[in-house]
Amino acid sequence: MIRVLFVCLGNICRSPMAEGVFRKMVHDEQLADQIEVDSAGTSDWHIGKPPHKRTLSKLKEYEVSAEGMAGRQLTIEDAEAFDYIIGMDTENITNIRGRFGDTDHQRIIRFLDLTSHQKDVPDPYFTGDFQETYDLVLEGCQALLDLIKKEELLK
Repeated sequence: MIRVLFVCLGNICRSPMAEGVFRKMVHDEQLADQIEVDSAGTSDWHIGKPPHKRTLSKLKEYEVSAEGMAGRQLTIEDAEAFDYIIGMDTENITNIRGRFGDTDHQRIIRFLDLTSHQKDVPDPYFTGDFQETYDLVLEGCQALLDLIKKEELLK
C-alpha cells in the first residue's frame, strides 16, 4: 500500500481539497486497493473540525466526496507512516521538516514542484479564491498520480 499525506496550515482548505481530489482520481483509476490518501495540518487550530464551508462547496461542485474528513495535526509518526508527504507551500515544507526533526524522508515534496508552476498553492482561507486553489490542486494531483504510477506501480 502506498500512502500519501497532503499537508497545509490548518487542514481545512488546501489539504482536504487535495485529499478529496486525489482520492477521487485514485478511485477512478481503480487504484484504491493500492493507494491510501489522508491530509493533516501543521497547526492545531482545527482538529476534529470539517473542511471549510467553501472547500466543501467547491468539492461538491465537482462531485468530489469529503466524506469522513476532519482536521488533524501532523504528527511525528506520519514520517514513518506515509510514503509521500506533500506540503502545499514552502512554509508547510519547513514546518513538516521541523516537526520531523532529523528524518531523511525522501519524499517530502512541495506540491506544485510536480507541475510546471513550481510555486506555492495560495491559501484560499486568506485569498478567498477557492477556484484557483481547486484548479492548481487538480493539476498537482494528476502530476502526483502520474509520478506514483511511474515510480511505484509500473515497476
